This record gives sequence, structure tokens and C-alpha cells, in this order.
Amino acid sequence: MIPVKGYAAQDPQTDLAPWSFERREVGPHDVQFDILFCGVCHSDLHQIKNDWFPGIFPMVPGHEIVGRVVKVGDHVKNFKVGDLAGTGCMVDSCQVCENCKQDLEQYCLEGSTLTYNSYERDGKTPTYGGYSNSIVVREEFVLHISEKLDLAATAPLLCAGITTYSPLRHWQVGKGHKLAVLGLGGLGHMAVKFGVAFGADVTVLSTSPGKEADAKKLGAHHFVVTTDPEQLKAAQGSYDFILDTVSAEHDFNMYLGLLRTNGVHICVGVPPKPAAVAAFSLIGGRKSLAGSSIGGIAETQEMLDFCAEHDIVSDIEIIDIKNITESYKRMLKGDVRYRFVIDMSTL
Repeated sequence: MIPVKGYAAQDPQTDLAPWSFERREVGPHDVQFDILFCGVCHSDLHQIKNDWFPGIFPMVPGHEIVGRVVKVGDHVKNFKVGDLAGTGCMVDSCQVCENCKQDLEQYCLEGSTLTYNSYERDGKTPTYGGYSNSIVVREEFVLHISEKLDLAATAPLLCAGITTYSPLRHWQVGKGHKLAVLGLGGLGHMAVKFGVAFGADVTVLSTSPGKEADAKKLGAHHFVVTTDPEQLKAAQGSYDFILDTVSAEHDFNMYLGLLRTNGVHICVGVPPKPAAVAAFSLIGGRKSLAGSSIGGIAETQEMLDFCAEHDIVSDIEIIDIKNITESYKRMLKGDVRYRFVIDMSTL
């Protein structure tokens, strides 16, 4: 076994703290890489606090992981020692079901193995995430990172990036479409960058007037303050798509009213409580309420390659891992532009 240092929550009531554990030895199909940076996702906090479902403790969060390869298995073909590598939200799947065969491992019919707060395919070995100094992952779930990209700013692409890229590609959002991005946080700021890069007319919907300058700087063409009744009225029936990145409770019916006929409201944020959606909010304009979860491995690599070609990375603030609890508090207040990334040399 490989000794590893990390930060873990021992239970939902305690803060993250140093914790030593072990990874498996590198098998024939495995890649081991030392973690250099790990993004901080809102879902990390949700999961250590059991906001969505009972967790597996001790829990080492982190699924926006980048680093450099230090060892590969005998049968590994696509990675070598010294390569930059990354791992996102999944580390395995059944690989044989209908969805896996279509490169939709995130929708594995047997359930994908998540990077943390999950079990390996044996159903009993817990997975531990990227708030640690090294990780061992099956080659099929390791991604190539371009040397052209800022490595720290690339880490959030492995969740915030692919979570917004995938639905925009699936619904073929681009030139001629009016896209509204609901919420300007870690997910939202990436949605703006991708929407603009794909040629859509992009509006940011936000409750925070102070974010307008940032939205425009990121490339958004318009900004609507959703707490302003006049601005909200003017935006009625305006958008082909709304990409909803908000993880707090909000009124879906209000936002569905902003869609054009046949418009699609796509949920990628995950509020802690179910939303009440009136049927009339949908049937009045043949509107759709949809959802999307990250992306498959092939699509994630496509996204990373697109980012390398177009020089797209996340806007980040690098932190010392000992400040992770304070960073969570700031994240809850929206006090980050727009993603915290842990420098693992501080571990």
C-alpha cells in the first residue's frame, strides 16, 4: 500500500483536519500521480456535511485534481512518468453497460465510482479524493493536461468546466442562441466563458448587482438583476436556454417565465431541497426543465483540449490547505472570484 497524507472530515460535525491513509499499489492498468493542485467545489462542503445523503467517513474531498505522473502500470499505454495528468469526479465505472459504451460513464447504469465518498467496484473499499498528496486511478479515468495551460487554473475545469461544457454541447448551444447563465460563481463563470466561445449571446442572471462588471469582463453581453422587477419584466420570454448553476433554493417558476417558446432550463446546480415546479410554467410555452451531470471521460478530454486551444481556464484564488475551513465560509458568502484551488505543496 502507498502511504498518503491528506485532509479529512471524520464525521459531519467536524471540520477538515490532517489525516494519513493508504492508497492501493499501482496495478497493471493504473496511473499514480502526485497532486499539485486541487479545486474546491461547493459539493465538497455539501458532502462532508451530509447535505445530500449520508456520507462515508472519514471523507477526503476533492474531485478537481491535477498533478504529474510518478508511476504507471505495466499495461498502461497513454501515460508515462513526467506527464501532466488530471482526474475529475469519477475514477471508475462498469465500462460495459449501454451508457458506458457510449462514453457516458457519468450515467453508468450500475453507478459510476466517484472520486470520493463512494466505493470502489468491490463495493467495500472507500474512495478518497484530491485533498491529498497522491492518487492512484485506472488509466481510462485519467486525463491529459496540456503544458500550455496554467495548471492551478486548469484544476476546476475537471468539475466546474465539464459540468457547464457538457450541457452546452449536448443542446448544441451556439451562434443564433440566446443563453442565460443563472448565477455567477464557480460554475457560472465557466458557463459564461464557454457560451461566449461557442458564439451564443450570453446574459448573466444574478441577484448581485455588484457582479455586473465581472460578468462583462468574463465576456457576457448582458446582465439582469433578478431582484429588480423592471429588469425581470423586460427579460420575460427572452432566452432559448437557461443554464442554472445555483445550488441554493430558488424559484424555478420565475426563471421558466424568462424562456422563449420551446426554451430549455438546464439544471447543473444542486439545491439541498426539491423545488416546486408548476405545470403551467412548462405547458404555457412547451418549455423543458432538464438536468445534466458532468460529462464522460472522452468529452472531458475534448473540453480540456478545447480549453488549451482557446486559452480558457478558471478564474481562481490559490489557498493554503490549512485555510480550507475559512475558505468554505467565504464560499458560502460568495466571497471568491471564482474558484478556490488548494496548493498541495502546503500540505
